[in-house]
Amino acid sequence: MTQDILRDFERVSPDLVRQAGEFQAAILADVAGRRGAMHGRIAALRPHMRLAGPALTVDVRPGDNLMIHAAIALARPGDVLVIDGKGDRTSALMGTIMMTACRQLGLAGVIIDGAARDSLEIEEMGFPVFCVGTNPNGPTKNVSGRIGHPVSCGGVTVRSGDLVVADADGVVVVERERVEALLPLARKKVQDEAARIAQIKDGNTSAPWLAAALRAAGVLKEGESL
Repeated sequence: MTQDILRDFERVSPDLVRQAGEFQAAILADVAGRRGAMHGRIAALRPHMRLAGPALTVDVRPGDNLMIHAAIALARPGDVLVIDGKGDRTSALMGTIMMTACRQLGLAGVIIDGAARDSLEIEEMGFPVFCVGTNPNGPTKNVSGRIGHPVSCGGVTVRSGDLVVADADGVVVVERERVEALLPLARKKVQDEAARIAQIKDGNTSAPWLAAALRAAGVLKEGESL
């Protein structure tokens, strides 16, 4: 098979996907160093949608979905299609028929740096889709692309097998090799944030770090306070 299609790559394990899927995308982005989050143009088709799974990357020419069909044929249950559609919104790359096939095959969801269509039907089927918007125009099926190679999606480099977690806030990608080490940090951050929220509800709304940060930024002089 052509080298444009890479079949063999290591996926983040189902157990790590399950653990990571318990966290908000924002938590994982924070513990990953405040990076890995795709541009906000890629958003949930509906706010309640969320997903977690290993990426299967697809590189297409704007407005052409030939290689997405091929990727669906190659995908494994639990995979997340991550499609570099170059941010194009002039035509949809996927709609009800393709999304139904993805759901039937057990895929975890679809990320498109491009447009989708049939949004109401996709919402009714409950399949997670994240994209830059919608357009009723259909795509062509004429141009070759690549599957399994690294892509740039929403400004983030994504390799097949990397972890993708997405929710109402957006999409975060974590390199497969880093996932296990980040999970304890994510758990601690959730606990720390819960403790801080409890303090705020008890009336302690002041941020203890704020004065020092304002002095470091030159807003306050030494000895001054808000």
